[in-house]
Amino acid sequence: MSYLLHSSERDVHIDPSSDLFLRHRLQIVEELWESVLREECGQKMVDLLKQLRDLCSPEGQAIDGQASRVSKLIEQLGINEAIRAARAFALYFQLINIIEQDYEQRQQLTRYESEPETTIAETLPNIISPSSDRNDNSPVNSGVGSDLLTKSWSAKPNKKQTGTFASLFPQLFQLNVPPGHIQRLINQLDVRLVFTAHPTEIVRPTIRNKQRRVVQLLQQLDIVEKRYAGRVAGVYPWEVSELRDKLLEEIRLWWRTDELRQFKPSVLDEVEYALHYFQEVLFESIPGLYQRLQYALRGTFPWLKPPRKNFCTFGSWVGSDRDGNPSVTPEITWQTACYQREMVLSKYIDSVRNLIELLSVSLHWSDVLPDLLESLELEQSQLSQVYEELALKYRQEPYRLKLAYVLKRLENTRIRNVAVRQRETLKDDQTPVYNSGAEFLAELLLIQRNLAETGLSCQELDNLICQAEIFGFNLTKLDVRQESTRHSDTINEVCEYLGCLERPYNELSETERVNWLIEELRTRRPLIPGELPFSEKTNDIIQTMRLVRSLQQEFGENICQTYIISMCREVSDVLEVLLLAKEAGLYDPGTAIGSIQVVPLFETVEDLQRSCTVMRELFELPLYRALLAGGYVAFKKLQTDNKQDHTPISYGLTPNLQEVMLGYSDSNKDSGFLSSNWEIHKAQKSLQSIAEEYGIDLRIFHGRGGSVGRGGGPAYEAILAQPGHSINGRIKITEQGEVLASKYSLQDLALYNLETITTAVVQASLLRTGFDDIEPWNQIMEELAARSRSHYRSLIYEQPDFIDFFHEVTPIEEISQLQISSRPARRPSGNKGLSSLRAIPWVFSWTQTRFLLPAWYGIGTALKAFLDEAPEENMELLRYFYMKWPFFKMVISKAEMTLAKVDIQMARHYVEELSKTENKARFDKVFEQILREFHLTRDLVLQITGHETLLDGDPVLQRSVQLRNGTIVPLGFIQVSLLKRLRQSRNSSYTSGVIDSRYSKGELLRGALLTINGIAAGMRNTG
Repeated sequence: MSYLLHSSERDVHIDPSSDLFLRHRLQIVEELWESVLREECGQKMVDLLKQLRDLCSPEGQAIDGQASRVSKLIEQLGINEAIRAARAFALYFQLINIIEQDYEQRQQLTRYESEPETTIAETLPNIISPSSDRNDNSPVNSGVGSDLLTKSWSAKPNKKQTGTFASLFPQLFQLNVPPGHIQRLINQLDVRLVFTAHPTEIVRPTIRNKQRRVVQLLQQLDIVEKRYAGRVAGVYPWEVSELRDKLLEEIRLWWRTDELRQFKPSVLDEVEYALHYFQEVLFESIPGLYQRLQYALRGTFPWLKPPRKNFCTFGSWVGSDRDGNPSVTPEITWQTACYQREMVLSKYIDSVRNLIELLSVSLHWSDVLPDLLESLELEQSQLSQVYEELALKYRQEPYRLKLAYVLKRLENTRIRNVAVRQRETLKDDQTPVYNSGAEFLAELLLIQRNLAETGLSCQELDNLICQAEIFGFNLTKLDVRQESTRHSDTINEVCEYLGCLERPYNELSETERVNWLIEELRTRRPLIPGELPFSEKTNDIIQTMRLVRSLQQEFGENICQTYIISMCREVSDVLEVLLLAKEAGLYDPGTAIGSIQVVPLFETVEDLQRSCTVMRELFELPLYRALLAGGYVAFKKLQTDNKQDHTPISYGLTPNLQEVMLGYSDSNKDSGFLSSNWEIHKAQKSLQSIAEEYGIDLRIFHGRGGSVGRGGGPAYEAILAQPGHSINGRIKITEQGEVLASKYSLQDLALYNLETITTAVVQASLLRTGFDDIEPWNQIMEELAARSRSHYRSLIYEQPDFIDFFHEVTPIEEISQLQISSRPARRPSGNKGLSSLRAIPWVFSWTQTRFLLPAWYGIGTALKAFLDEAPEENMELLRYFYMKWPFFKMVISKAEMTLAKVDIQMARHYVEELSKTENKARFDKVFEQILREFHLTRDLVLQITGHETLLDGDPVLQRSVQLRNGTIVPLGFIQVSLLKRLRQSRNSSYTSGVIDSRYSKGELLRGALLTINGIAAGMRNTG
């Protein structure tokens, strides 16, 4: 079955970072896979799978002309055989993903250990450091000469940067970046990663656990094979045989486990799934990020101070994002906060128990400071039971006794949290607990200080201090998100009930709304009554605000300080939320001090274009500027001193900081990939310029999806492609549910991912290319984006047959029946138009059919129009853009990666087989339009990159894509067959004649959903 290279037995011990090792591992799992299928399904099924997989090209594409042969073969299968084949291919993809993930982790470790000495100057020759006198426009002023272009283009590509601290700081040193600039940036370094659940995590947690066990067994196998390296070929020690048997056993159990959820997951199920990565990976690995940065900084700039330990923190939307998800209620959010605190307290308890074992320092051999002894005396009176039990045992071991008190307080705090979670009335007793993570941290710092004063240190204690600074008692910060019209509707209903406006609030003009809202925000008089005689939707909005207040009172302000307004379009959208916050006690009109930050989310192209106007109008409002500054007093002082405090605050809002979120998903669905990325790029530049004009710090919150069509892709390159000053040491990014497993399931891989993001933030802040400010280049991109958007919308929104085409030739309706998310696939309007369809299932459907249309459509037409103006000259210019301009390279590289995953023959098969007879002629026209754009885009991308085939510049990714494509092809044919049978049971007018279906709709739907699962695993993303 395998088309991989088979290694001999004597090749068992291979360099773990080599391709040969990868092939060796792939061979092992493929042999195990075949063994399981042979035992479970018989040799006939194995032979069938071989036959199906051989019917594709060496590049893993469907072969033109083979479709009818494959279709005939598959349509002869019974439903049970088809389901087994689909499950077999899905299992294969999951095993391949495990192997590649483990291999990627090994590669990162190897690269980190052997960091190249090449400098950024070698790879980015036009970088401008803050100390440089180079003119930002120098690349254009000097002209795009053919000699320079030829020389640059023909030069051998430099080694790809690894994005590690170990390479970053030497490069900054060699580029003469002033240490003062580095120190200022490090002081304000603020990286925030926000986990979400919405992008349809399609793999059950049960399956994820089995994947982790397979990884553990493979790692054990590595150790054993290494130990027995060099033995005679064919001789296997019993440990190897035992481990292979265990692997076989685990995969067989996996085979007999249902891949599909039986019920739609609840929100709390999604919370548990997201927090699983903290439980298993992130909590233990996060101290390593600070240690790596500290070590690398010390090696190059030993006189500079390292950043705060919590320069990288985490947020979560899981359990708090209620935009379009009625299942997220105030009670659910409360439970989520309690669940998070329960998890982190349990982790701390385990760590303190370990420290009690380690810190056995005796007073006979070491002194302690008076403050520790005073602390022990105080604890004796407050925790007398602990003293009575352990004072004699630890009479000469002060650290153990102190940690025993700490442990008891943590346990009491956890018991109290259980009562809070169950909404029990708390007893007014004097049980000693920690009221905040800061109190716990102070205890740890006391111990650390005493150890240091006596010449001792403890790495485990240092790690716990780092964890306490990062996670506190809340683990993650919860962001609340809600759609803008829900707030205006709430105020409209409240005003109608009170009769405080002459006409309904929703009928007021924008100017009238803003004026009324400002007046209400100047008074402490309450607007909303304590009792809520309103509709369920209105009550939910009001109760959510009150919940945020309750959360801050119980868990501290840090638990929830961000309220995001989706579909934000006007100033009134922000002021409405601020008014509701005032009513809940989150904003004091008298002082202009608030404990929550209102974050506008600009999503569509029109909203992105209006974002600067909205923010300028907000910054002109004295009460809003005062809120950002930290109150009227702070704002007056800021105006007088004309100085800003850039230091982020661990607990509380950062003064003078405005957060703005930019949405990639809806803007892409609205205007296409190229236009969306350019509008977001422009918005960042303009927003940063306005913020600087008003003396305000800006943090851009990037709402990136997992797939390229929703803003996904490699984070390192994406951050480096951000414009000018828009980073400035701070960034906030969503980490979508579908990519969590690929980034955070293994400790070293998680650590490397965090390191590359942080490295990119530092690099993008200190080293700028200057190309983003070259106006002629921006004008070219503006024209390209406009042409791309026009062509994209002419198909998606203006082609009269497109919506029918989309619903008929993609599995969108079947996807909506997958039990994979608590969130509905469509917005509340619920119609079948594209406006109500969320971006996630939109992209998911195109991925399944191998079109991947949202990530590339329109690019080819835009590029061709530009090239038609001056073919040779403009092609040279586009190639120069690709080499020198990070933004343009990011766009082309993402398009190239997506085009490599497209299988146009497979897409054609979906159209031919799933189109109804009466629709075939008009759907063929739609497909031909897509086909022409695909070939045009692919050919021009290849010309710009100089590659003969797609992804020639990234052979590792190229191999990965081809490895999967070969097995996705037969799975696609199986999916089409099952979708035909399923839809035939409702409608018998399909093009390829009538297929007798002896099976129930339930059986056919289950089979179709299994193929959706399998293709998603093979493509490594959903939406």
